[in-house]
Amino acid sequence: MMGMCLLVLIGVIFFMLVYGLSLFQGENSFNLGEKVGVIPIEGVIGDAGEIIDQINEFADNKSIRAVVLRIDTPGGSVAPAQEIYQAVLELRKKKKVVASMGSVAASGGYLIAVAADKILANPGTITGSISAVMHHANVEELLKKVGVRSSVVKSGKFKDIGSPTRGMTAEERSLIQGIVDDVYDQFVKTISEKRKIPLSKIVRLADGRIFTGRQAKALDLIDDLGGLQDAVLLAGRLSGIKEKPEIVYGQKKKTALWKYLIRNMKTAVSEEIFGSTTLRGPQYLMQ
Repeated sequence: MMGMCLLVLIGVIFFMLVYGLSLFQGENSFNLGEKVGVIPIEGVIGDAGEIIDQINEFADNKSIRAVVLRIDTPGGSVAPAQEIYQAVLELRKKKKVVASMGSVAASGGYLIAVAADKILANPGTITGSISAVMHHANVEELLKKVGVRSSVVKSGKFKDIGSPTRGMTAEERSLIQGIVDDVYDQFVKTISEKRKIPLSKIVRLADGRIFTGRQAKALDLIDDLGGLQDAVLLAGRLSGIKEKPEIVYGQKKKTALWKYLIRNMKTAVSEEIFGSTTLRGPQYLMQ
């Protein structure tokens, strides 16, 4: 009797350990078959932390043989897009990576895609918008109408560059243009290197214009046409999975309700004052 109870106890502990591991590693991790991880990259990119956490988690998960980046974003801030790009390059040292473009995978979204081993897009996917931009609102006339004046004390003539309370000087505009030109140069050189396309050809296409997935394939900006399932199967084949692979989706962190409400309130106020985008600094963003 004691032996039977001990066996039952061991069985319960084993089940709890395996179940707990499945929750930690994500959906479908309880199954011990060969897996392909899918990481969604959605919405305007303003922060890279959560996506990089998912990339690192999949990189360390030995049961996941390959990773698909499901990209559905118009891009966003330059630095976070570059950080995700670098994280994908590191991931490729351990796993095969396939980029799967959804409705929109443009600008910074396309930059992330070129870090993968292969890029697939739907025929109607909107991609491209290879360009850089910086936005600066000017509410000077609005402040005059409501009788509000702004004053500033600064230690250098460029310290309040881009202030929304006044227009930019010619010298300030030239400085900002230099920043935009430099991040643009980084963008086109990266694409030329990773896609093995002459820089002169990329520059001709990199004026902000967008392409469908089918047009992008004709221009060698992507490798093939196909949806998410095609990308999963391709990732499986590249990693040596012979059967249909199982899919594990990256788990998003839950946001507390009060943080969610505050974040959305800040976004709404910023959009009313400064326009539709609340990103700061240079952007790889489809307009």
